[in-house]
Amino acid sequence: MKAAVIESVGKAVVTEVPDPTPGPRDVVVEVAACGLCGTDLHILQGEFAPTLPVVPGHEFAGVVVDLGRDVREVSVGDRVAVDPSLYCYECRYCRSGHNNLCERWAAIGVTTTGGAAQYAVAPVANCVRLPDHVRTEDAALIEPLSCAVRGYDVLNSRLGSHVLIYGSGTMGLMMLELAKRTGAAGVDVVDLNADRLATARKLGVSGSGANPDELDRPQGWDVVIDATGNAGAIQDGLERVAKAGTFLQFGVADYATRVSIDPYRIYNQEITITGSMAVLHSYERAAELFAGGVLDPDVFISDRLPLDAYPQALDQFASGVGRKIVVVP
Repeated sequence: MKAAVIESVGKAVVTEVPDPTPGPRDVVVEVAACGLCGTDLHILQGEFAPTLPVVPGHEFAGVVVDLGRDVREVSVGDRVAVDPSLYCYECRYCRSGHNNLCERWAAIGVTTTGGAAQYAVAPVANCVRLPDHVRTEDAALIEPLSCAVRGYDVLNSRLGSHVLIYGSGTMGLMMLELAKRTGAAGVDVVDLNADRLATARKLGVSGSGANPDELDRPQGWDVVIDATGNAGAIQDGLERVAKAGTFLQFGVADYATRVSIDPYRIYNQEITITGSMAVLHSYERAAELFAGGVLDPDVFISDRLPLDAYPQALDQFASGVGRKIVVVP
C-alpha cells in the first residue's frame, strides 16, 4: 500500500509499505482522511516517536475492510473514527485512571504505524462508529476535538469566566468553540496570523487582536489557554492570568522551550498552572459533540490534499498557512 513515512529527522516521503494485517482484536481501516497535527512536526524534528522510520497520522477515520478473528463489535463496511491512544492498563498511572500518562504510552501514528496511508490497523476498542449524517472524510477532526475536551476537563472552569486563548489554529479554534459552550462570560483570542484570527472572528469572539494589550482587560483573565506552544506566547500568557485564575498549557512546545514564572505571585494570587496531555476518556464524548454539530468541518478544514502531497502538506502546515490540513489517500 501507499503511505507517508517519516524516514529520518527532517525527511518525509511517500512510498510503498507492506499491507497491514489485523491481530485477533484489530480491524483494518481504509483511510478516508488523515489530519496533520503539530505532533507530526515534532516527530519530523525527532521528538515524541521513539524510533524512525514511522508512518505518521493519529487523526483519521475510514471504512472497516478487514477484521481480526475475535472481532464482533463492528462489521466490514462500518464507518469509524479511530482513537489513536494505546495504553498498557497495568502501570501505576493506568491503574489510577491517568491512562494518558501511561508509563508505556504509545499511539497509532506516533509510536506505531498510523493513518497517513491507504490502510491502517487499530484495536476494535479504539473504533467509534459514525452516524449516517457525519461525513467520513470530516471525522478526522474528532481526535483533535477529543484533546480539546480533555483540556476542558482539566480546567474545570466556572460559569461566567473570562477566557483568553493564544493561537487561532485548529486547536485554538476548538478551545474557542468549547469555551462558548461551557458558560464563558467572554472569550478573547490573540494571534499574529491575521488570516487565522479572521476565522476566530467568524466563529464569534468577544475580542481579538495581535496582542492582549489591544483588548483592554488590565485585571487579566480568569482562564488563559496557550494553544501555540510558543515560548513568547506562553510567557506573556502567564502574566495575563487574573487573581485566582488558571493558566492551561495546551499547545505542544518543543522539548527545549523554557519560560520564567513568578513564584511569589503564584502563591500570593492563588494562580493555578496546569497542563493537558492528549486524550483521556474524551474520545467518545468528542464524537458525540462532533455529531451534534459543535464544529463546522467546512470552516475548520482548510485544505484537503492527496496523500502523495504529504511532504508538501507538512511544509504548508509548518508555515502557518491554512487551518486543519487533511490528506486523502
